[in-house]
Amino acid sequence: MVDIVKAFPGVKALDRVSLNVDGGTVHALMGENGAGKSTLMKCLFGVYKKDGGSIFLNGREVAFKNSKDALENGVAMVHQELNQALKLSVMDNMWLGRFPKVAKFIPFTSERKMYRQTKQIFDELGLKIDPNLKMSRLSVSQRQMVEIAKAVSYNSKVIVFDEPTSSLNDREAETLFRIIEMLKAKGCGIIYISHKMEEILRISDFVTVMRDGMHVATRPAGELTMDEIIKLMVGRELTQRYPPKADSAGETLLSVSGLSSVYNQLQDVSFDIKRGEVVGVAGLDGSGRTELLENLFGLSLRKSGSIILNGKMIRNRNPREAIKNGFALLTEERRATGIFGILNIRENTVISSLKRHSLAGVFRKNQARKSTDDCIKSLRVKTPTQETKIRTLSGGNQQKVILGRWLLTEPEVLLLDEPTRGIDVGAKYEIYQLIINLAKSGKAVVMVSSEMPELLGVCNRILVMSGGRLAGEVNADSTTQEEIMTLATKYV
Repeated sequence: MVDIVKAFPGVKALDRVSLNVDGGTVHALMGENGAGKSTLMKCLFGVYKKDGGSIFLNGREVAFKNSKDALENGVAMVHQELNQALKLSVMDNMWLGRFPKVAKFIPFTSERKMYRQTKQIFDELGLKIDPNLKMSRLSVSQRQMVEIAKAVSYNSKVIVFDEPTSSLNDREAETLFRIIEMLKAKGCGIIYISHKMEEILRISDFVTVMRDGMHVATRPAGELTMDEIIKLMVGRELTQRYPPKADSAGETLLSVSGLSSVYNQLQDVSFDIKRGEVVGVAGLDGSGRTELLENLFGLSLRKSGSIILNGKMIRNRNPREAIKNGFALLTEERRATGIFGILNIRENTVISSLKRHSLAGVFRKNQARKSTDDCIKSLRVKTPTQETKIRTLSGGNQQKVILGRWLLTEPEVLLLDEPTRGIDVGAKYEIYQLIINLAKSGKAVVMVSSEMPELLGVCNRILVMSGGRLAGEVNADSTTQEEIMTLATKYV
């Protein structure tokens, strides 16, 4: 890719960016949220039409009209935000737009052939997923693995992975790294976008860093340290990865007893949270972490158990009631259940606090503009204007807008499900600081994360879930990752 230029209304997303990827190598692409990484890859993949520059594949200049054109010419992309047909089966999703036919001259889809080919790819990759299952029945991480298998099925020359491990646990991430080694051995060029520096340094051959839509540096991965990458990304040294913790726990704010769900495996979970505490929730995929937050927020039907807030019994039968009672939930999948993609930033920011921005039933636009402006400034959201559609922002900036939305509701209890997924190291620090400041102001924060160092670095205590039950509780300052993993497998 040579001197690629791309502009959107009010912002120059790419300013003469170049990228060279060799076959049989992993080339990491790094930068803060909004640096232009995903935009550059979408120009390659035909999602966006570049405004300038050239793209060469095997020495031949190409300009893909759309993603189908890119796939047919040997370029595949595993997107950070999943966009799948959830009501169709796994194998339907694998072969959508290219269903195998019964025979060359018989224009009917062969389900038997489709199943056999899907099973063959899954077996090669070591994936234990039933091709006949409906996509909606899979966990987020399983759906991500299906998307990776789909990209591999095209026998592509170049495969782009955009935050592929953001929803994978450690075991699944190891499977992905094995797949990448297999693709390298076949001569594929891998472009790997991630904010997880440990895995970047482990699997990459080269690292390219972008900042503010421009190319900053390309170096062999073996010559870089984590601190050097951070300095290239943010333009300054980041001396600490985590701010000082909140240590001002007061009286008990939230008391949960015997919580069980009707339609999922959550059973008999009890715990207390004090004012000023950040409590982490750890566990393997499917352990009940997300289900716990959804039950507290009234998103899933409660079978039994009680929730006491400020000494008063509350029910939280649905999200509306939960918000009224001072709860806020930042969901795991921001695209599916977080943002309203067709609305602008202001509408996304104030949508949960419309009463606060209304007088006698009349919506006050000026007040909404001020609240949104305050959120943009305090959370450092990179956007041209409030009128910008939220779907055009980077994933990290979308996450900041959703956080701002919930802060405007002034919650007593903030439930966060993977709050820093797909967010760069600089923005992560800002969100950690925000979480800790909320705790210091007397709120209670419950935070689910797949990243163990994050839980240890930000939380005061960690609840460990296993098989839908609470397997144990540990002090974040004195526990170890080994102790947490031992508890996480207690009821598996």
